[in-house]
Amino acid sequence: MVKYVLPIFIILVFIYAFVKKVKVYDVFCTGAKSGAKTIFDIFPNLVAICLLLELFDKSGLQSAFCTALSPIFTLLGIPNELLELVLLRPFSGSATTAIFQDIVATYGADSYLSRCAATIMGSSETIFYVTAVYFSKMNLKNLGYAIPISLLCATLGAILSCVLCRIM
Repeated sequence: MVKYVLPIFIILVFIYAFVKKVKVYDVFCTGAKSGAKTIFDIFPNLVAICLLLELFDKSGLQSAFCTALSPIFTLLGIPNELLELVLLRPFSGSATTAIFQDIVATYGADSYLSRCAATIMGSSETIFYVTAVYFSKMNLKNLGYAIPISLLCATLGAILSCVLCRIM
């Protein structure tokens, strides 16, 4: 039954468009043109994020940050094995997915660390990616408190993820 949901939905959209006398192909082409423009608008921001992440890793700053923040994260209840995941999550979804896969492969899918990592992945967002994409599209230059509050919430989410995984 589930395999029929998407075809039924598409048929319903076409029926609705026919009833409303909407030229589906023209609307589709207009949307595709708008989507292509959006890609070109946000592309420089995405390249900058990818480049900065690679420089952060290759320069050794990433390991230096992990080493420097290790005592603080340990005090907050976040295991050292998850530091890289917590630090990179606001920047990159694909990098943290790779880190998550390594954690699961190393410690097992049902281990405390894997459960914490999975909960952190589910309770956080790629903050800088989202702000680069959405705020650049809206031409906002002053983000105000959006990033600091988002980073605070991501940190609290990581702490609570580890606390909840420890007691469950």
